[in-house]
Amino acid sequence: MSGADQNFDLIVIGAGPGGYVAAIRAAQLGLKVACVERENLGGVCLNWGCIPTKALLRSAEVYHQIHRVKEFGLSVEGASFDLDAIVKRSRGVAAQMNGGIKGLFKKNKVTAIMGEAKLAGQGKVEVKTNPGLESETVTLTAKNIIFATGARARELPGLEADGDLVWTYRHALVPTRMPKKLLVIGSGAIGIEFASFYNTLGADTTVVEAMDSVLPIEDKDISAFAKKQFEQQGMKILQKTTVKKLDRAKGKVTAHFEAAGKVTTEEFDTVISAVGIVGNVEGLGLEEAGVKIDRTHVVTDEFCRTGVDGLFAIGDLAGAPWLAHKASHEGVMVAELIAGQHPHPIKPNSIAGCTYCHPQVASVGLTEDKAKEAGYEIKVGKFPFIGNGKAVAMGETDGLVKTVFDAKTGELLGAHMVGAEVTEMIQGYVIGRTLETTEEELMNTVFPHPTMSEMMHESVLAAYGRALHI
Repeated sequence: MSGADQNFDLIVIGAGPGGYVAAIRAAQLGLKVACVERENLGGVCLNWGCIPTKALLRSAEVYHQIHRVKEFGLSVEGASFDLDAIVKRSRGVAAQMNGGIKGLFKKNKVTAIMGEAKLAGQGKVEVKTNPGLESETVTLTAKNIIFATGARARELPGLEADGDLVWTYRHALVPTRMPKKLLVIGSGAIGIEFASFYNTLGADTTVVEAMDSVLPIEDKDISAFAKKQFEQQGMKILQKTTVKKLDRAKGKVTAHFEAAGKVTTEEFDTVISAVGIVGNVEGLGLEEAGVKIDRTHVVTDEFCRTGVDGLFAIGDLAGAPWLAHKASHEGVMVAELIAGQHPHPIKPNSIAGCTYCHPQVASVGLTEDKAKEAGYEIKVGKFPFIGNGKAVAMGETDGLVKTVFDAKTGELLGAHMVGAEVTEMIQGYVIGRTLETTEEELMNTVFPHPTMSEMMHESVLAAYGRALHI
């Protein structure tokens, strides 16, 4: 790399869903951009998160449907699964998407540099391009630098992963064996998705959650509905329970549970720890540059500015909500800001969260409890899947759509869904919140029939005592 090639308008550190999108958008706006990545283009999301997990879950979904074909007047003999083949397909999907980013970088003339980056003074970044004995250090310069280094699995003392008996999400994505008796610690999106995958394939699955409900950030009605479905599928759910320690022996792990002051033990052959994430802030030179870090996440303003001139942080590194689509949108926003445009700041309460378990869960905005805590007088509507013709025809009658409105203004405060394909439907409510629609616009919208989306309309009608099909 020549000296001229080392000077850029923007350096992006991290090529995950926030970083690579920021780099592409900045290049589209005429900036000379370098994007540094130490491991894989696409980051955790594409290589070890969102995409490969959905590939696994799709295999589990098809397997589940095969076993209920009699309901549809069909028959299948000898259905089974090949775990190695399922994993191979998942890794192939990730590899395909990784190659796609290479192509996008080339198309948009983004300079991709594989290596480890660190701030080396104002507007300077040092990159070790070949980590190891033959490593070389390249110094890049740019007026603006975006940190998009993401996050990794949190590990609690005594519950550390070893890749054999105790797994993180990375181990769970490329299993060397099929768990027979599985313990999942944590019932957030990551934990529940893996619990759903392995349970569907036949693992005896127990989920432990320290809070008083599974998927604890979701609306209580949705969490309760999902829990009932999980238990009907054979999962054992332990709420308000913590794992104090794990005793490891050959081929087994003894978990020590504590609930209401009482300690019990149970043996498992596999444990998946999904107890949150920590930001990748180490070794970047952030604190030395004056960037404030709070509990492993960079503190930023609404435009992802760190308070240090020319330094930005986006995505998981910059805190909740820890969602790939939030990171991508922040990347676009910051790129446009740097290019001299006037983007709008992101509104976290208008970002949807999706969990791809069975049944799926999706939500946007305030839960009923959060709306009440915020002082709103509210109207709540609920509509069950069993009242929808398309859901009945599809054999997907287990589900619920719930909407929360400001009783005074008609503002849609929140929408919460559990059931088949709700991760695809939630975007309708997201658009509604973004456009600041009221119940009147939603009621007057003509939803096509027969569709699952009609339940969204009915839930709005139900909030105002006007539901037609229940």
